[in-house]
Amino acid sequence: MLKFNLIVLSLLISWVSFAQNTPREIAEKFFDDYVEDGASVALDNLYFTNKWINRSADAVANLKSKMEGLNLDFVGEYYGHELISEKKLGQSYVLLAYLAKFDRQPIRYIFQFYKPKDQWVVYSFKYDSSIDDEIEEAAKVFNLE
Repeated sequence: MLKFNLIVLSLLISWVSFAQNTPREIAEKFFDDYVEDGASVALDNLYFTNKWINRSADAVANLKSKMEGLNLDFVGEYYGHELISEKKLGQSYVLLAYLAKFDRQPIRYIFQFYKPKDQWVVYSFKYDSSIDDEIEEAAKVFNLE
């Protein structure tokens, strides 16, 4: 029985070590970390998937500083998020856009993921509040089908 348990345990360990997060799981973890630990920790955990990010340390520090400004005094309370767009280029590139719901205004978060081999990495991340301009533009007569 001990031998059987050891075999099952080793199989579980190897299965867990090969488990991979999907782009949606990585994005959802970002929002969980954002709520629990703040923007800096959420960004650190998000960019942990990309070994090349240390070459952009200044840009990440700037992004952290700006995101920390999305606090209760500026945008109000956070009420959650929803996926608003998903675009794929083949099997190796995915863009996910989320609408984060705050008291004052919605904020759009855009994640781009790339899978060069067998692991998804964060290729790009940004946020903006210009979604209202885009929806107004889309509603113009010349854009209607």
